[in-house]
Amino acid sequence: MNLIFIGPPGAGKGTQAETIVRACGIAQVSTGDIIRAAIRSQTALGIEFKKYADAGVLVPDDLVNRLVEARLVQPDCAAGFLLDGFPRTIPQADWLQQSLAKSGLRLEHVLVLDVADSAILERITGRRSDPITGHIYHLRFDPPPPHIVDRLVHRPDDTEAVLSKRLREYHDKTAPLVDYYERLGLVRRIDAVGSLHDVSRRILTVLGVPPSVPA
Repeated sequence: MNLIFIGPPGAGKGTQAETIVRACGIAQVSTGDIIRAAIRSQTALGIEFKKYADAGVLVPDDLVNRLVEARLVQPDCAAGFLLDGFPRTIPQADWLQQSLAKSGLRLEHVLVLDVADSAILERITGRRSDPITGHIYHLRFDPPPPHIVDRLVHRPDDTEAVLSKRLREYHDKTAPLVDYYERLGLVRRIDAVGSLHDVSRRILTVLGVPPSVPA
């Protein structure tokens, strides 16, 4: 089963991806993880990528495509994969379609997590992390014990200003992919509002995974 995950920042893609790959027995392919691993291993692609990253300039699609291509031929992807963070643009989506076709593969589902921007803002801006235990609380949904409130940290990227910018970038650059895959009949929209367990069960139901598989 070959899947793509699309959703705005804060929609819960990372958490839900763990459930999907475990339940379906497929590999999670995160471009962020691929890039960090390539840089750590100092592969030829990793060294090339680091040059762009250090210079603070946009990485060419060709380089990202080659990183993904190298990852998808790894043995753990033989049973299928879940792409998270790729493609981000229409040209990348075109390349992926062509690359998979050459290998005799195809996408089966494009999972789109639907969450209103207002709900995401509430989720993210209310988060506070404990620098001692590493636990992340939410001021409304998972309140911290009163005696540790003063030591909790509000991460700089969990502010409304930062998140609003990321959401605008998502709608401008990534959301058009939904229309692209709609035309191919691959989009499966998931209501991502609710408990983690409820959202997981909605996803697994769409994928046809038996209810006996733990969510």
